[in-house]
Amino acid sequence: MCIPLVMAALNHSGNEKSFAVGVIITEASAILAAAISFRHRISMLTPRQMFLITSSVWILISFAGAIPLFLISHISFTDAVFESVSGLTTTGSTVLTGLDAMPHDLLVWRSMLQWIGGLGVIGMAVAILPFLKVGGMRLFQTESSDWSDKALPRARSTVSLIIYFYLALTILCSLAYMFDGMDAFHAINHAMTTISTGGFSTSDNSFAQFADLPSHWIAIVFMMLGSLPFVLYIQSFMHRRMVFLHDQQVRGFLYCVLVFSVGMSIYLWREGVDLPHAITLSTFNLVSVITTTGYASGDYSLWGPLAVVIFFFATFVGGCSGSTAGGVKIFRFQILAMLMRENTRRALHPRAVIQRRYNNQVVDDAVVLSTASFIFIMILTLAVITLLLASSGLDLVTAFTAASTSLMNVGPGLGDIIGPAGNFASLTDSSKWILCLGMLLGRLEFVTLLILFSPDYWRA
Repeated sequence: MCIPLVMAALNHSGNEKSFAVGVIITEASAILAAAISFRHRISMLTPRQMFLITSSVWILISFAGAIPLFLISHISFTDAVFESVSGLTTTGSTVLTGLDAMPHDLLVWRSMLQWIGGLGVIGMAVAILPFLKVGGMRLFQTESSDWSDKALPRARSTVSLIIYFYLALTILCSLAYMFDGMDAFHAINHAMTTISTGGFSTSDNSFAQFADLPSHWIAIVFMMLGSLPFVLYIQSFMHRRMVFLHDQQVRGFLYCVLVFSVGMSIYLWREGVDLPHAITLSTFNLVSVITTTGYASGDYSLWGPLAVVIFFFATFVGGCSGSTAGGVKIFRFQILAMLMRENTRRALHPRAVIQRRYNNQVVDDAVVLSTASFIFIMILTLAVITLLLASSGLDLVTAFTAASTSLMNVGPGLGDIIGPAGNFASLTDSSKWILCLGMLLGRLEFVTLLILFSPDYWRA
């Protein structure tokens, strides 16, 4: 919060006190927590403690991030927490309007929330969730997920390299935007929310404020770079060779983007849109949804029923495991496809010995079970949140797509209220708290948070 605090002081925006209060509260809380931890030293954390710490940290920083929003924006406490959770989980749903006229320090704070959240997502996915036997990175075990005393220094160096690459991509994206003509303020803000695949913008019109084509293609490239496994950046750097195209998950991600974009481009072209504009329009918006960024350059809900259906299914795709993107993740679809082929072959050849392999590694039953469990929990949670939202008075389309976009951390939903041209401000407070829970559940891969509600967790 010190960065927007300095900006507020230099620009005389009047927000200095609000950010100062936020700094004091968070620093005081940190000092108190540190004092308690020094009195009760723990030599090695157990999985039970790690589940509690991981979930608690995301909840606590969400409340901390809401402090300046609540004090400055003159919005309710519920709206401030919703905006903070949306930012830190890189969802991109917003309750704020009039962004074009907002103070720069507040806009920077929103962008920083997503940038910090994106970095936290990568660190959690690469270093913490594999240790807890949760999440997609179990299939991509690395030194960073080994929390033994011997491997911990290497784990720290891996996470440090991820931070450097994350920062480097942000700087490159900022420079690319500025080279295209954006001023430094808009370039840096959008670079932070592009690399984090968050989608917060400095305007109510989102990316439609930049009418020229190059900026859209710059965003497309860096949204996709933010959706690739950051461990592969390290491997490319260490081995001095590109390993991305050798990765089965990356190839699946690129193929998915290509199929969706080409199909939508042809559809828009046949509807009368000139081909270059159709390619840019469809590719930008689809990449934004597939990578769970949530930028919008137009209201794609007006493109026709087929387009609405395609964008709805694209909501669930997501990027690669170990990236900033949310969603189901590409590798889970690949594992399920592998399982379907295996069952088909077993039906034809019951005695056949079939070995599952992914990226030249044997896929054990635990990974398949984890994938199936994730899909089941996701569908069940989607149904429950949809019912809760519908009970608060929302129509079916708004309730269902709001639940989907929160769990997948995408941002915009469908319909007149929360569509690409809409906003979440008009929802009831109860709906917003439900969606906050959905965003955290999706970001923490469901099990990490849900396990705290299990009676077995609290038994000694």
